[in-house]
Amino acid sequence: MKTTKKITAAFMLALTLFSFNGIKAQETPKYDQGFRLGLGLNTGYANNDPYKLTLGGDVRLQYDLSKRYSFTLTTGFTNLFVSENDGQDLGFIPAKGGFKAFVWNNQFYVMGEAGAAFAVTNNYNKTSLLLAPTIGFATKYIDISVHYEHYSDFPRTLSDGTEGKGFGQFGLRLAYGFKL
Repeated sequence: MKTTKKITAAFMLALTLFSFNGIKAQETPKYDQGFRLGLGLNTGYANNDPYKLTLGGDVRLQYDLSKRYSFTLTTGFTNLFVSENDGQDLGFIPAKGGFKAFVWNNQFYVMGEAGAAFAVTNNYNKTSLLLAPTIGFATKYIDISVHYEHYSDFPRTLSDGTEGKGFGQFGLRLAYGFKL
């Protein structure tokens, strides 16, 4: 009888082990982390004299940490146009790093960027701190966003006609993006 109990116990143990063999923990789907590249056109309106309209282009490299969060690096060229008799236009190359977070339906996002704006035109060779909060909408290929960019060290004309430092611009960015 002892042998029968041992065989039954061994059989039950083997049956139990084989039945658990097919059970696995629920696997969470992995998001394909990777790089994206975006090519954008920017236009805007500066909020201080002597500058009025802005126009530029940019290239944005984005690394997706997850489906909702990404790091960004952006550069390009932007030109700040002045009205007819208010001086010379100012062109600069922005270099910004940022963080993007999708907040609704994995299409609407908020982003913050910080970096430098390197002036490259009109014998003006100063560099300015550049801060840029953004809200936007992105699909697999299209990215539309509005942003405010603040340049802390670029010159502006004060209301009394003297020169000061620092101004901003409100802008719109239309871009085409793809996975690398």
